[in-house]
This record gives sequence, structure tokens and C-alpha cells, in this order.
Amino acid sequence: MTVLHDMTVAALAAELRAKKVSATEVAEHFLARSQADTSGAFLSFNPGATLAQAKIADGLLAAGKAGPLAGVPMAHKDIFVTTDFPTTAGSKMLEGYRSPFDATVVRKLGVQAGGAGMVNVGKLNCDEFAMGSANENSAYKSVANPWDTSRVPGGSSGGSSAAVAARLVPAATGTDTGGSIRQPASFCGITGIKPTYGRASRYGMIAYASSLDQAGPMARTAEDCALILSAMCGPDLDRDSTSLDVPEENFALNLNASLDGLRIGIPKEFFGEGLASGVRAAVDAALKELEKLGAHLVPISLPRTELSIPVYYIIAPAEASSNLSRFDGVKFGHRTKDYTDLVSMYKRSRAEGFGEEVKRRIMTGAYVLSHGYYDAYYLQAQKIRRMISDDFQQAFKVCDVIAGPVAPTVAWKLGEKTNDPVANYLADIFTLPASLAGLPGMSVPAGFGEGGMPVGLQLIGNYFKEAQLLNAAHRLQQATDFHLRQPGGAK
Repeated sequence: MTVLHDMTVAALAAELRAKKVSATEVAEHFLARSQADTSGAFLSFNPGATLAQAKIADGLLAAGKAGPLAGVPMAHKDIFVTTDFPTTAGSKMLEGYRSPFDATVVRKLGVQAGGAGMVNVGKLNCDEFAMGSANENSAYKSVANPWDTSRVPGGSSGGSSAAVAARLVPAATGTDTGGSIRQPASFCGITGIKPTYGRASRYGMIAYASSLDQAGPMARTAEDCALILSAMCGPDLDRDSTSLDVPEENFALNLNASLDGLRIGIPKEFFGEGLASGVRAAVDAALKELEKLGAHLVPISLPRTELSIPVYYIIAPAEASSNLSRFDGVKFGHRTKDYTDLVSMYKRSRAEGFGEEVKRRIMTGAYVLSHGYYDAYYLQAQKIRRMISDDFQQAFKVCDVIAGPVAPTVAWKLGEKTNDPVANYLADIFTLPASLAGLPGMSVPAGFGEGGMPVGLQLIGNYFKEAQLLNAAHRLQQATDFHLRQPGGAK
């Protein structure tokens, strides 16, 4: 029999429905495995709450009232608020914070009435307030990549990607603002998808950049992501003003559809100078596999790709400076012990509670929104953002899906770019455009590059075409085995 931690979400769900194993047994196995981990992937556990959820799942399974994923363990990125676990967003500002409610995504996936029945093992490490590309900005500890513990797992959802890759949990939630699901999924050799902006509720997801943040699943296979995404998505109009009034969808329904005639656009801007040779070779090989499955490659252009970096790093910090203004030491969050008046309390609390990267982005955002600079920077960035979106719509006139690398390189060494924030920013060049346009995008394991490190193939679809992306990824995974391989540290 396959050991529990080597099973996919789909396989575990089937075993649980067939009553070959109980949710409690599964939870105990993954809880013990995760608590013994030393990679830094987890920030908190609550074994009592985890096992209580498993007991509820067992009851639902026994009564035949279970959701489709009942009893399957997973873990949440520590950006989603939870009642049973602390929520810190990887920041000292929220150290020890316990939310009075669960995020909508947590509720929809959990054992509550109407939920999918998944059991939460714990909260996963992330860059502070989701600001970073390496998971080195966490206020608590860095996360090591399980393929090579001297390298980063990617960010900001680095804890999520590392935990799934190391078989600590079969699936996890992530958030993607500028690539923070796709890039760590690529670096750790797993599958991750960011849906169309507004598909998944942002209620209870601590905001970084409100017009960009989107939740999504991270797992080993496209099938697993399809199952979890189906449970995560759906309108949440009463709680989230950015939620779309689009019906829930079963993304796993047509996973085995033919790829005959699928037009895959290959943007020339994604294959230029700066793309590592090993990354290019892996991506090219994956594209050839898709051709064998019936797809046609179509050359396209996304001419404003390079502009996505300055546009993103104006808009996202601007929104962050507004969103993070609530953390002032008054209602909740860190409050300094040494202050003389209200203003000094604000200043000292924020200076002590926020890390360097968060401060950098708050200051950048405040600058571009300030009098005299709003029109010159923020307004211009919004105009170019619209042009980037228009570029995609022009491309989709001649193709159905866009493909290319997720990142220019494989995961770099821990500490390699710590003192060069711009180098970190440049690593997001291939993921930022889809985020700025609000399009669905995903990373699929496509092979290995320099140093034997994983490489992801990025697939980008038009609005609400998640099912098409997942089907293409699923068919690719049926023809390859990269999603089945595991790092040496995962035993």
C-alpha cells in the first residue's frame, strides 16, 4: 500500500470515502510528520483543533454527508485568518494574533457546514504581509527549499510550496499578488494556480495590494488543484466587494479533454536575454510534449512585458501603504512599550513591528501617492496597466493559452539576493503581467534546470478559463512524471 504522504489529494479522498482509512488516522500521520519538520515551513500548530476537525470529518463520512474532500489534510498560508490558529502574516506586528472569524477560503475548504471537509494541519510560513519572492522576509524564520536546503523555496507562499514538495501536507493554500503562487510552485516542483481575480473571496485574507491579491491552491497535481479550486471559488458578495458574481464551477469535470487544435501562444518577450539555459530547455521540452498531445504553438508578442515591473512596484506598494495603515498599535497588533504620546506610539509601534521590506514598500507607496507625484507615477502606472491587459486580449485573438517560463532562473541560494531588493523584483518579470491583468495563471512541473532544481511551465489563460488551463496541465502530467518526483529530503 502507498504510504499516506505519497498519496495525492484525489487518492486520499477516495481512500477516505471507501473507509480504508479514517480522517483521524490521516490527520495524526500528517501532523506528526509536519511537527517533526525542520525546514521552517510551518509557523504554528494546534493539534487539538486539527484532531477535532478530523473527528468531525469522520462523523460526516460515516453519515454519508461528507464534502468531496472530507478528511483530506491541508494547511493554510498564514495570511488567511483562522479562529483555531494564530494568524501573523509572517510579521511581528501580528505576533500571537487570534482572529474572531475564519476567512471565507478557510471556511469553504473546512469541516464547517457546507465546506469541503478538509482538515487544517497548521499555518504556513510566508514573506511578511506576502511581500517577497524568496520567503526570506518572514519575521520568524526563513524556509528552506526541500530540493536543496541551501536554496530559497520562492515566495511569498514559500512555506506552502515547501510543505507540499516535502510531503508534509498533500495541499496548501497560497496567495498570488505578483506571482507568489506560481513562482514558489516552480521553485519547489509542484503545481499551483492563481484563478481569475475575484473568483476566490478575499474576505479574511490579510491585504497586501487589494486590486492584485488572489487566493489559490498549491498541490502536486493539476487534478488536485482542480478539486480544491472548485471548493475555494464562488461569489462572496456580502463580505468581499471585489468578489465576482460568477457561479461555482467544477474545474475537474473535463480534465481529460483532447488538446487537439489548442492554440498555445509563445510570447517572444518571455524567451529573451536573461533566461537561464536550463530553464529554457525544460520549458521547450514541455512545449514539445504539448505539441505531441495535439496543441499548436503560435508566436505572439506581449510588448509591454518589461514595463510590468515598474508598474507593479508602483501600484502594489501604493495599495500596501494604504492597507497597512491600520496596523498602528491601537486596536490590534504590536504596541511599543516605550512612548510618550500618541504620535510616538504610532511611530515606534510601526518601526518595531514591521520588517525592512515592508517598510520599504510602505514608504515607496506613500511617495507615489503623495501630492505632486500621484499624477506622475501612480496614474501613469494605472494607464500602462490597462495597456498590459489590452496586450493579452490582442494575443488571445490568435491563441487560447499562453505558455512560457515562470521565472528566469531556478531557485537561488539563501541570502544571495537579501541585500539587493531590485534583483528580487526582477525575478517576477514573467508572472507580473498576468497579475496586473487579473488573468488566471499556473505553474506546472516541467523538468529540472541548473543544479538539478525544478523548473515550472507557466500557463496563462483568458478570464474564467481556469478549466482549460487545468486540463492542459493535467494532460501534460499524464505524459510526464515530473510532478511525481520528490526531493531527497522527502522520505
